[in-house]
Amino acid sequence: MEENTNLIESLLEKAGDYGKTRFELVKLKALDKATDVVSSLIPHAVILILFASFMLLVNFGIAFWLGEILGNNYYGFFVMAGFYVITGLVLQFFFHKKIKNLVWNYMVKQVFK
Repeated sequence: MEENTNLIESLLEKAGDYGKTRFELVKLKALDKATDVVSSLIPHAVILILFASFMLLVNFGIAFWLGEILGNNYYGFFVMAGFYVITGLVLQFFFHKKIKNLVWNYMVKQVFK
């Protein structure tokens, strides 16, 4: 009887160790996926920041140029603001779902890679 008790205790101890090991494995896999996604997003973020800086300077140049043509600098900025309002509305109404699906698919692809 004592032998059966020792066997059951040993089995329970091994099952506990298995559960802890399995939990650690799940944590490490989740960490691996998270670092993979973040590490793939960092280069994209750097490129996005550089592109946004470039676009900001180009937009200032265009706004000042249009302002010079129209007679006052602030007219150029109004024209550029109107352009971006129209562009934003077009993107929102016609391309919102497509952009959302592209981002969603990219993130899912990175997680399950």
